[in-house]
Amino acid sequence: MSTNLSLRSIMDANKLTGPNFSDWLRNLKIVLRQEKKLYILDNELPPEPAQDATNEDWEYYQSHIDDNEQVTCVMLASMSPELQRQYECMNAREMFLYLQELFGAQSRVERFETARALFQCQMALGTSVEIHVL
Repeated sequence: MSTNLSLRSIMDANKLTGPNFSDWLRNLKIVLRQEKKLYILDNELPPEPAQDATNEDWEYYQSHIDDNEQVTCVMLASMSPELQRQYECMNAREMFLYLQELFGAQSRVERFETARALFQCQMALGTSVEIHVL
């Protein structure tokens, strides 16, 4: 049990702010792997069993729902307050997919390309600075 607390402290020390997404995700996966809940990020929530389903089906479903709730709480607790407000109504997988799309590797490449294009902008010789000022 003390191992869980010490690994979760990694998440407390490195809250997600946006630009640190890859580091945050690496730490999240370490914590979830140790707690055997990493599957929550990779799999959809199972459909609710029928009313006449076996106890085994209901236990599987409930354990998945409980694990999802725990992972969601770990993720939200390790975010900045602004991000917490944005994602508090999502489940863990939805949050993971959205954050990955927003802050993932592809977004980093797009930001780099945009920044590079901006840094390469130059004024033409002989033009007034006034047209470049907002």
